[in-house]
Amino acid sequence: MTALIENIYDPALVEGQSSRFIILTGCSGGGKSALLSELAKRGFDACEEPGRQLVKEQLYIGGDALPWQNLSAFIDLTISRSINFMIEAAKRPGVTFFDRGIIDQISGAAHAGLEPKPWFETAVRRFRYNETVFAVPPWREIYQTDSERQHGFDDAVASYEALIQSYSDYGYRVVTIPKTNVEDRADFLLKTISNRDSMQ
Repeated sequence: MTALIENIYDPALVEGQSSRFIILTGCSGGGKSALLSELAKRGFDACEEPGRQLVKEQLYIGGDALPWQNLSAFIDLTISRSINFMIEAAKRPGVTFFDRGIIDQISGAAHAGLEPKPWFETAVRRFRYNETVFAVPPWREIYQTDSERQHGFDDAVASYEALIQSYSDYGYRVVTIPKTNVEDRADFLLKTISNRDSMQ
């Protein structure tokens, strides 16, 4: 049984599947999680933000792979989890939405001044998402900090600007999601995808 499971888990499954992998990115605290939940309610597969998952786990076990303690380890783990999410999504039919992805982690590392690791570029090249990426802009009125998001709004905005540039540098087209209610945001996103025939 172990051998069978290992054979199924093949990173190469993502090849040729990029059009089905849709990224939600953008400013921290800009409403991504709410939008992802709305898309899930409408029947789409959705993957939570790896970073927030990792923070919860590290706090639970007393680990130090946290953005404010050991950012390098945190980046490595979140990239690995992003890759895992893509491989699992490749096994399922239809579109999957992701709350952040590999480029988000790499951009965060660069913004913090960390030296890029040689395998970062390989990860970006081999694990591609749909060329159209959707970004929530900074939205001060709804921004909140919590146990997993400890940075302030100004830092979130600075990270956002660097992030959007990173996606552009890697050949993605970034579409900004309007500041409106979550239902209208979901409608906008799905209409944009449909117009670009990205769901085929």
